[in-house]
This record gives sequence, structure tokens and C-alpha cells, in this order.
Amino acid sequence: MPPDAQQTDVTRWPIHVEVRLNAKASARFDTIRSLVHTFVMSHDRIGIPSVPEGWQDLPELASSVEIINICEAPCPKQSLSTEEVILHVHVYQPADGDSFEEFSNDSGGRDDGDTMTASVCELPNKSWDGLWNSLIYADDIKLKMLDYIHATLLLSDASVDFNLVSWNRVVLLYGPPGTGKTSFCRALAQKLSIRLSHRYSHARLLEINSHSLFSKWFSESGKLVQRLFNSINELIEEEDAFVVVLIDEVESLTAARAGAMAGTEPSDGLRVVNALLTQLDKLKHRKNVLIMSTSNLVKAIDSAFIDRADIIQFIDLPTREAIYEILRSCLCEIISKGIVVPAIIPTLKQAQMFEVLAKAGQDYASKPDDPHEEQIYLALRIMKLASQCRSQNMSGRALRRLPVLALSRYLGLGTQRPRDAVQHNVLVQGAADIVIWLDGMEQAIREQTKGLENLQQ
Repeated sequence: MPPDAQQTDVTRWPIHVEVRLNAKASARFDTIRSLVHTFVMSHDRIGIPSVPEGWQDLPELASSVEIINICEAPCPKQSLSTEEVILHVHVYQPADGDSFEEFSNDSGGRDDGDTMTASVCELPNKSWDGLWNSLIYADDIKLKMLDYIHATLLLSDASVDFNLVSWNRVVLLYGPPGTGKTSFCRALAQKLSIRLSHRYSHARLLEINSHSLFSKWFSESGKLVQRLFNSINELIEEEDAFVVVLIDEVESLTAARAGAMAGTEPSDGLRVVNALLTQLDKLKHRKNVLIMSTSNLVKAIDSAFIDRADIIQFIDLPTREAIYEILRSCLCEIISKGIVVPAIIPTLKQAQMFEVLAKAGQDYASKPDDPHEEQIYLALRIMKLASQCRSQNMSGRALRRLPVLALSRYLGLGTQRPRDAVQHNVLVQGAADIVIWLDGMEQAIREQTKGLENLQQ
């Protein structure tokens, strides 16, 4: 073959682009999809992940689009040339955040009244936009879950014989409280509603209130489960709808089964879980449904339920590196809203590089005037805070409270000043320098630590 005819094989990576439309947009999705595809592929290189700019100059996009996100991918590179990309553009218009529907247990006139057994919301939902990116874990849990869904759809589309290759469409997330298990389930449901929009015209998330599935009337609890899953089956009957069912705190169900099995007769709790397991076995044949479950007490979960889970994922407390990213996202948010004097917060990779320089003898004990050295100082300060938080085993929920505690208790913006003066100082003058915020967060960590120590005594 002549040299000029030789071709070099190029690895091509699937890259997903999510395009959020504004509430009043009336443009056709396929039109927006085509325009965004052309816009992104017009660049020499594509950052992963990134938020591209410049589309606002195109009238067709500026009138309908709110934001364009190039999402994370299992690619080892931070950017790719257009020749290395297989682009998938997903256009969506989120539903109003208040679009929730409730299912009651419909007690049939008994005097214990009706209890809400589940809530349903339309997806994508405005309330959970951005939730996926706010969840930060040490490994690739998020991509792992997306790959799992893709695998089940691939097998279903191929009509693989369930008697030979079986899966249950059940995922169990377990770990300490405050690690974002429930938030991750909601974020995954939101993400799937966007990624699968080419297959399903709409999606729903149904959250089950586990405690409501028990009735004080003997033999009624199993009927409550049956009625609930009848409603779920009605949703799934729509073949163009994707349904995610979330069973939060699933141990409250399975612990009741374990206690019942220790007695001499089956109790109503045993009937509940047996009914639940039976319904799960029926749902596994429907490819437009996913069952997500969470637990803080995995040892209390019955083995029959665990055996049905395709993925059993431990969600641990955040590592030092994950804590840095969480604190960085908090600080970037309050900077973007004008509450903190503008500052550039280095990425985790930059912070790790700065740590190496510091260990080599560089001294950054106080904030320098040079912009580059200021970034090094901020990175090292936040890394120090991350180490303190990790030593105290702080959860993601507790970490995201730190800016609030710093503002309310340590930045002098409380009841000591008139309300209008506080607002003027914060919103007009830019409030505090970021170093003051870091000092306040450090004090908040110490107070949180002291409070936990007193609680344990």
C-alpha cells in the first residue's frame, strides 16, 4: 500500500452533550440537536467535561437554550479532537419543580386514615438540575451506574433468554448517613431521563415511603404493597415511559421480615416483604423500569433482597480528595453569586501539584499578593481543611453546611448589624475576602468536632 494511502486507526470516544432548554422554548428538539452538534464539532478540540461558550451568538440557540454541558466520560484525556469523538446530543426541557403526585394507601374506609405511600415526579425535573454534578465520589461510581443501565438495555434489545442470562434491574446503595445515597438515586433518575430521551418520550421517578407499607390491621400490609405495585405497573404499561422506583431505607422492610422469621408464625411484616420480592421478580422482565434502593444498616437487610440486587454499591464518607472538590464547589458557588470577593480556586490536580511544591520547601503561610502564589495559598488552605474534615469523618451533607456556619457565626454578619447594612455589605461591596471565609470554615469545623466529642461522652 502506498504511504499516502495508509490510514492510522483513531480511537473514537462517545461524548455526551446535554442541552437544557428554557421553559418557554418552542423550537423542535431535533432542530436544536442538529444546531448544537454542528456548533460543538466546529471546534478543533472538545474539553471533557466543559461548558462551551459562543453558542449565545447564534440566534437560533440563544432564543431557546439555557445551557450546554459537555459531560464527563471514561476518556483518559482532558480534551479530544473532533476526529476522536462520537457525539451524542441530548436535548431536554425540565418540568416544573412542583410537578409531584402522591399515592395514598387507600385504607378502604378504616379509621387509621390514608397515608402517602409514594410520590411521583416527572423527569427531567427542574428541582434536580445540577444535582448529578454536585455529587462527588472517590471513584467512578456514576459512570459505573450508567454503564450498567446501558448493558441491561443492550441485553433486553437483543432478547436474551432470561433462563440463561438473568438480571433483576435492582441496585442497592448502602453506607453511612449523609453520603448522598438518596440524592444519587434522584440524580441518576434525572440523568437517565435525559440520556434515554431518544428511546422514551418521558420519564418518572416514584419514591416509596417504606414505613407506610405497614398497617395496624392484620393482613392489610400485603394488600398495601399489592395496590402500590398495581399503580407502578400502570405507569410501566406506557412503553414510551421510563420509570425509576426508589425504595429509601429499605432495611425498614427487611428488618421486619427477619424479626418475623424468628417467631412461631408468619407476621404481617413477613407478608409485606414476601409481597415486595414477588413484585420485584415480576418487574425484572420490563425493560423500561429500574429499582433503586438505599440503606444505612446493610446488616439488617434480608439476604433474599440482597440476592436480587445486580449491583451492591458501598457509598463511603468522602475521601480527602473528594472533600477538596466539595469545598471547592461550595466556594465557587458563593463566589459566583457575589457573596465573596472574586478569586480563582485551583482544581484538585493543581492543588496536588502545589502540595508537592510546598513539600519541596516553598512557604505559603500567609496570603501573597502575586495572583499565581495566591492560588497556591488557597489550594493549600483548602487541602488543610479537607484533611481536618476527613479526620473527623464528616459526611458530604455536613461539608456543604460549612459555608452557612461560617457566614452565620464567624463572619460578623449576624444580628450585630442592621439587615439593610448586611445586605449592602454582602451584595454590593462583595462581603468578605475568601481568606475570612476559610478562617470561618476552619472555626466551624473545630466547633463541630467539639460538639460531636461532647455528644459521645
